[in-house]
Amino acid sequence: MLIIGDIHGCFRELEALLAVAGVGDDEVVVSVGDLVDRGPEPGAVVDFFRQRPGAIALCGNHERKHVRGVLSYGQQVTRAQLGDRYADAVAWMATLPYHLDTAEARAVHFGHFPGVPLADVPEDVRAGTTSGEGRLRERFGDQPWWAHYADPTPIAFGHAVIGPEPLVIDDRIFGLDTGACHGMALTGVRLPERRVFSVPAFADHWSIVKHQWQPAVMRDLPWATMTFEQIDRKLRTLRDPELGDAVLAQVGAWKAALVAALPTLRTRLEAEAARLRADAGVEFGRAAAEHPAHSWLHRWQTGRLSPTQLGCASPRDVVTLGAALGMALPAAPPL
Repeated sequence: MLIIGDIHGCFRELEALLAVAGVGDDEVVVSVGDLVDRGPEPGAVVDFFRQRPGAIALCGNHERKHVRGVLSYGQQVTRAQLGDRYADAVAWMATLPYHLDTAEARAVHFGHFPGVPLADVPEDVRAGTTSGEGRLRERFGDQPWWAHYADPTPIAFGHAVIGPEPLVIDDRIFGLDTGACHGMALTGVRLPERRVFSVPAFADHWSIVKHQWQPAVMRDLPWATMTFEQIDRKLRTLRDPELGDAVLAQVGAWKAALVAALPTLRTRLEAEAARLRADAGVEFGRAAAEHPAHSWLHRWQTGRLSPTQLGCASPRDVVTLGAALGMALPAAPPL
């Protein structure tokens, strides 16, 4: 059995590790989780573990994020990379176990309560989520959980990047996340032989992937239906000194152009309301109801429309009003 640390979409490194370890067709290959996010080929890694007979993938905190729909930038990149295959891959991730426990070896993505059966340890601890890490701190303080692991059965885990070399304690405890996606190494341990194998990463993948996929991620976001406040918050959360601001600036400029169009739209709306009053007189309500901007006209006439925002909470509202008043506005940022 070869247990492998966090792969994070680094398929070439996975192939290299299997070759260096001399893995045969009938050997069980186990991933401690975090198959995806940050690397260049998450789809190939997922396919390997779905298709190889006897392969076992555990659920890491990154798979758990996808399953629960908690998508930060790294998960949004993976969604863009997988494209139409994304939903099927996430459905498979939802089936993954949180640990492996046999007579010869144990594996978990991250956390354990030594002395407690792995099956009884909370899922968030095993997966290494933020809440799970909090539980570990409550239980062990500043000490790592493995400092309390006295069982002779070897245990392998990932999640915490140890550095380019794995953590090996007493040939029983194996910390295998050696930062493959960050240009360090991919590591595995063969159990019960307790032999460690490692291959260097081919590149600092995340530093490349985060730039390469930024436009695709930006295009996938529902900018048009977000409120302007949500857009401002999203731009702040996506700002990363390593990414640069060029793509985000395009979104910001698009949003600013729509906001800047509001005074012109107000002038046009006032003129259209005046025209309808002059033409329809007491039948203004009927004439307004037949107008493409009927909702805005009714609210303007009754004094229920903000003179600055014109009831436009989102870009789509501004674009719709503009179209109703003969003013073409960009419906999406030019990404």
